[in-house]
Amino acid sequence: MRVSECIKKRLDNRRRESESYNDVLDRLIEDTTESDFDDGFGILSEKQGEWIREKRVKAKEDRKERLRDLGNT
Repeated sequence: MRVSECIKKRLDNRRRESESYNDVLDRLIEDTTESDFDDGFGILSEKQGEWIREKRVKAKEDRKERLRDLGNT
């Protein structure tokens, strides 16, 4: 597989000593995997979470109302 010179330079900038390009790619991909999905859970308090849930419900209701209003114009 061939990569452009630009990508090669970007990989070179991220390479650690004695790392192959494959090693760099593997490390970079590992850093961005979906296994980190739950890393942010538990950061907010229950009160903060409830506030966000309420705001989301209100925003959804507001959007529906705006769409209804647009349909009646």
